[in-house]
This record gives sequence, structure tokens and C-alpha cells, in this order.
Amino acid sequence: MDLIIRNVRLASRPAPLDIGIVAGRIAALHPRIASPAAAEYDGGGNLAFPGFVESHIHLDKAATLHRCGTDGASLAAAIQKITELKAQFTIQDVHDRSARVLREAVTHGTTIMQSFVEVDHAAGSRSLEALLTLAAEASHAIDLRLCAFAQDGLTQYPGGEALLDEALRLGAHSVGGCPYTDPDPEQQIRRILALAAKHGCNADFHIDFDLDPTASRLPYLIQHVIETGYQGRVAIGHATKLAVLPQDQQTAILEGLLAADIVLTALPATDLFLMRGAMAPLMRYARMGGRCALATNNIVNPFTPFGDANLLRMGNLFANITGASSDADLAMIWDMLTISPASSLGVPAIIEEGGIADIVLIDAPDPATALRELRPVLSGWKAGVWTFVRHRPEMKAPF
Repeated sequence: MDLIIRNVRLASRPAPLDIGIVAGRIAALHPRIASPAAAEYDGGGNLAFPGFVESHIHLDKAATLHRCGTDGASLAAAIQKITELKAQFTIQDVHDRSARVLREAVTHGTTIMQSFVEVDHAAGSRSLEALLTLAAEASHAIDLRLCAFAQDGLTQYPGGEALLDEALRLGAHSVGGCPYTDPDPEQQIRRILALAAKHGCNADFHIDFDLDPTASRLPYLIQHVIETGYQGRVAIGHATKLAVLPQDQQTAILEGLLAADIVLTALPATDLFLMRGAMAPLMRYARMGGRCALATNNIVNPFTPFGDANLLRMGNLFANITGASSDADLAMIWDMLTISPASSLGVPAIIEEGGIADIVLIDAPDPATALRELRPVLSGWKAGVWTFVRHRPEMKAPF
């Protein structure tokens, strides 16, 4: 064995066991591995899991609050400020800000991340170039995937579609749309899904990000996804409008999302800040059998003027706001930070023999304890490579 991580627990197997790793893959899961190893690590009876999966974040505009300020909780003002600012972005600027956030994410236990990257009339391809470089530099520590994104609309900008197409050709993994900033939302939906089909990739929409109970774009998206046979390849973020719909309308849309196998993502820090406490009904959709994800969205910019890339904090915040408290509820929320977003990105996130040795240890025996107490992550490995360690605080004057 190259490495044995001893005395850990899995969410699905609470009895302590050892994890044996060879050539970056899990070679054995056993109560006591007798084989010799080049290195050993004592897990201390703590929970081992494949790492958190951040499926919705904007690295390119993170840590910009000091440059543009905030006008308070206003989505329109935040979009305008970033639209003006991103014309000034340089490749080095985007790279350095993003790298800082990415390092925070890794040391908070994230092993897979999808970042939206704006490719448009204002940003050009500079942010894309920066993040493609960063993804290669950080590949030993995190799988960084990029979603080429039309934040400011698409149909009103000649050449916008060509920029997205080129971004996908250059290495972006998926394509994202934002119908609420487009003068023709339905045409944008059609174009984004057509681009996704052309490149055989997933699509991810920021959609229905308001508190107006009329004019939802979700029924059209659901219909078009089903008509084009793109079920299971689409995710949506925000969708706060769902929170204010009459119960029968909300039910009908959730049933439609389920039929189209669309992943519903909530961004607690941003949604609560900009939408006065409203969030999409993830727990209800999850109980219906839908795939759900919790994610960070923005960090220290006009959309979210705080943040530290700690997904566990997002899960804890969501549990507090929604009143989730039972072990079963917290298990669902844990899945929204791990298994479900991984499935939306089409990547595995499970500790099993033969699987990639992406392993994070957290200072808790089980997911419910980790979420309830915001327990810190302790150490992590990416494909068997030790990527970080966080030391427990030490009392110098104990009592």
C-alpha cells in the first residue's frame, strides 16, 4: 500500500475501518488492513468522506467588494457594478483573486468545484484564460470545472453566442444562462440548450431570481428540456420565485422539475441577502425525489459581501433557516453538499474500493454532528496526494 488511513468512519459504515490506497485509488476498505504501507495516518475515529462538492460559485468576481462597494441588497445594482468592473479585469487579477478563494475552499474540504466564468462583451475571454490556467495549476488539489456563463444576457449582444461556443471549445465543461437579464428569455433558454447539445455538455441556469409570483420561466425551461431530450443534464440556481408561489403552482413546477430531472440549487448566503430571506424549497423537492444542491455562489462582492468558501457553513445556515434538525434532515442536507452536486456535474463522489482516493477527514463521527456543530475539517487527500492539514486549536491555559 502507498498509504493507509486508519480508524475512520464512513457515513454509510459507522463502524471504524481502514482505507488502503494504491496509485491514487482506494485498494481496500477493511476493519484492520494488515498489509504494510509506505505511510500511515491515524484518522482518530473521525468521519471520512470524498470531500464537499461546490457546484455553483463565481471565482472570477470574488473578492471585489473593496473595488466597487455595495448599494445594499439589490440584485440589479450588483449586476451593474460587476458589469462595469469586469471590463477592467486582467488575467492576472482574476487568477490571483480566484486562487485565494480556491485555496480557502480546499482547506475547508472541497475537492470538486464548478465555477461560472463570464465570457461576454465586457470580460471577453480574459477570465476564462485565467481560470483555465488556475485549474491546471491546482489539479493536484481540486477538480476545478468551468461553466461558460452569459450573466448579462445573450440575445442582445451580437457575437455573444460565438464567445460561449469558443469557451466550450477551449475547455469549459458546461454552459450557463441567465434568462432574467435577457430581453428574450425563452430564446436564450433555447440557445443555451442548443449549445449544450452541440458540445454534449450540461447546462446551468440562473433563473427566477426574484419574489414576483408571476411570469416564471421554469415551465418553459422544463418543457424545452423534455422536448429536446435533455433530461438529467440541466441544473438551475436561485429560483427564489418558487418560495412565493401559491402551493398548487409550486407543486406543479416541482413536479415538472422532477420529470425533467433538473437539479435545484440554493445559494443560502446570496439568496437570503438579496431576496429578504427567501430560498427555493429544497427540502420539499428532495423529499419528492429531486436532486438538490447547496452552494456558495459569491464571496465578498456586491452579490454577497461576506464568505469564506466553507460549504459546511452553507449547510449549517440552510439547516437553521429551514428548521431542519433531525438526523434524517441533516443527512439530506449532507447529500446536498456532496453526492447530489457531484451527480449534477457527472462526477463520482463516493469512497469505495476501486474509486479515486479523494478523502477528507472531519472532526466528527457522522454528518449530523458535523453540521450541527460546524466541526472543522482536519486533513485531505486528492487522488491519494496529501493536500492539506488543519490543526486543532490548543489551549495554553487549560481548565
